[in-house]
Amino acid sequence: MDIDFPLILMVATAVTGLIALADKLWFAKQRLARIDELRQQQASSEEVEEAAKEPFIIEQGKSFFPVLAIVFVLRSFIAEPFQIPSGSMEPGLVKGDFILVSKFHYGLRMPVFGNTLVPVGEPERGDVMVFFPPNDPRYFIKRVIGLPGDKIVYRNKQLTINGKAVPTKELGGEPPYNPTKYLAQEQMDAADAEVQWVVGVDRRTNQKVVWAGPEGEWTVPEGSYFMMGDNRGNSHDSRGWGFVPEENIVGKAVAVWMHWENWSDIPGFSRNKWIN
Repeated sequence: MDIDFPLILMVATAVTGLIALADKLWFAKQRLARIDELRQQQASSEEVEEAAKEPFIIEQGKSFFPVLAIVFVLRSFIAEPFQIPSGSMEPGLVKGDFILVSKFHYGLRMPVFGNTLVPVGEPERGDVMVFFPPNDPRYFIKRVIGLPGDKIVYRNKQLTINGKAVPTKELGGEPPYNPTKYLAQEQMDAADAEVQWVVGVDRRTNQKVVWAGPEGEWTVPEGSYFMMGDNRGNSHDSRGWGFVPEENIVGKAVAVWMHWENWSDIPGFSRNKWIN
C-alpha cells in the first residue's frame, strides 16, 4: 500500500497547529487561572507546579508544530527531494539518483489538491517533470513532450510535434553502465534530450535491431501534458497510460545531488549535476 505522505504531513501540521492554537486561546488561560486560585489558597509549590504542567498531548503538539510547519512549507512550496526508482529516464538519470524538484517553477500549488494558487510559469517541451500519472498515486518522472493542443506522432524512432519533425541525431555507441542500449539526441524547446533505445536481435534474420518503444499518434487535450521517458525503448509513459492533467504536476526536476542505489553501498556525489 502506497503511503500518501503529503496528505499525512498536511494533516499532522493542521492537527498540531490546532492544538497549539487551542492551548494559546483556551487551555493556557485555564492553567493560569488555576495557578492564581491555588496561590490564593496558599497551596504548596508542588500543587502549583502540577497545575502549571502542560498535558502530554498539548506539550507534544506545541513541540512538533514548528518543525512540521517548516517542513510543510519547504516541501510544498520550495523544493522536495526524490529518488529515481527505475531506469526509465536513462541515460541522463539512472536508478539511485537523488534529485531536487523545484515546487515553484510551475506556480505555487495547493498541497494534496494540486490546484494553482499563484501562477509563475508553465511546463515547456523538454522539461524533466515530476507528476502523478492518471489514476496512480505514485510519483513519476518523465520529460515533457506535448503541451495542451499539440499533435504528437512517434514512429520509426522519429518524434514529430505539430507536423514538425524533432531534430534527432543518432549518436550510436553504448552507455558503459548499460551496453544493451543505443544513444540518440533530440533537440527540444527547453533542452536537448539525450535518449536511448533498446538494442536487440531479430530472430528471423539474426540481424541487430533497435527498439524505440511503443508508437502512435496522440492529440493532447487542453489542461494536460504528454510525457515520455528518455529511455524510449523501456519506459511506461503517456504512450501507455495517457495524458497528465495539469493538477497532477508536482514540480520541475532541477538537479542531481546524490547517488545511492543500494542501502549497502556508500552514497556518492560524482553524478551531481544540473538536469537538462
